[in-house]
Amino acid sequence: MASVEDRWISKSTGQRTARHGKGKRYRVHYTDPAGSQRGRSFTRRIEADAFRATVEADLLRGTWIDPSAGKITLRVQAAARLAGYPQDSSRAEKMRQHLDLHILPALGDYPIGHLAQRPSLVSQFLASLRMTAGSAEQVFITLSSILDAAVDDGLVPRNQCRAPSVKRPRAPRRQPTPWTGAQVAAVRAAMIARWRAVIDCGAGLGLRQGEIFGAGVDELDFLRRNVRVSRQVKRMGGRVWFAAPKGGRERDVPLPQPVALALSAHIAEFPPSQVTLPWHEPGNDRRHGKPVTAPLLFTARQGGPVNPSTFNTTAWRPARVAAGLSRGAEQAGLHILRHYYASALLAGGVDIKALSEYLGHHDAGFTLRIYAHLMPSAEGRARKAIENALAGVGQDMIFPDVAPDGENP
Repeated sequence: MASVEDRWISKSTGQRTARHGKGKRYRVHYTDPAGSQRGRSFTRRIEADAFRATVEADLLRGTWIDPSAGKITLRVQAAARLAGYPQDSSRAEKMRQHLDLHILPALGDYPIGHLAQRPSLVSQFLASLRMTAGSAEQVFITLSSILDAAVDDGLVPRNQCRAPSVKRPRAPRRQPTPWTGAQVAAVRAAMIARWRAVIDCGAGLGLRQGEIFGAGVDELDFLRRNVRVSRQVKRMGGRVWFAAPKGGRERDVPLPQPVALALSAHIAEFPPSQVTLPWHEPGNDRRHGKPVTAPLLFTARQGGPVNPSTFNTTAWRPARVAAGLSRGAEQAGLHILRHYYASALLAGGVDIKALSEYLGHHDAGFTLRIYAHLMPSAEGRARKAIENALAGVGQDMIFPDVAPDGENP
């Protein structure tokens, strides 16, 4: 497995060698999993014996790591990690921002093996970030994912972002506070007529902004009272394209009668426009995607897909201001309408699994973590259930042993 050589004393003769008194005395020899001969020198025998024991154990467990692997810089490892994402995905774009603006200027030239032995370097880097806790947490997640990949590739033994001494930045976990029905109605009334149905799609269907601007009459089934959410409009770096909904999952959403009427009126007043954009499949260059034409409900005044930035500036924000919702937490995007939709369904008794499907979440547990505080309490549901069961039934028929004065006999 591994052996320790005393390079100052000949093993066969017991006499001093020509190396006596020169350099490190003890050298550990071993064979790596690829069959290559390896070695490392030490000054003291106790150090050599400890290393021999460690390397033998690592070889037996299959956890041995090539010491030279950790010599590559974080910059090189980050490039390899980034290459694992579709380059036109929002995750890749955000990762590039974190790397270029924060991680690489501070840590890019460090060997990852050095970082793996110095959690203090990670702590110092995090302390140097001048940003909100939420933004710092996102940078931390990017750095940790790079080091996780290095561990998975067998380049380093551990990810020091997970060391006990490294404190992960954490954004305050704020529970969403939905608008009331009156607030939603006030914003809708203040909205330009052309965009009023946007509110209905958010508050009445729970669609995301990109899904609203990608919605078309081909997705509406007025007869079966259903909406098939099958696409969204995405923008990045000045380019725009069609894509599947977030997570690549199409879904069906119930079409309530008031929303159906509102959308019918919108279609009559503002007929849908045919918009052609490339369809992006994950992993493919969006510029070369197959063109897809869809009859969109909402388009820019000059034609083409809606620019969210223009919509927010010219329609959404003025409507919020006019409705008196321009301060504090109310300064939210269209996503606040999804919160209203979720709260309305939960209050109406829709179960969390169904809500998760309507919202397009990847699992019901994720939905539960966001909206658990909006769910009717189990105590309240139990009280209501028994009250409904007892309604109209003589109490003496159910509890015949209860004395007339309310005390047990």
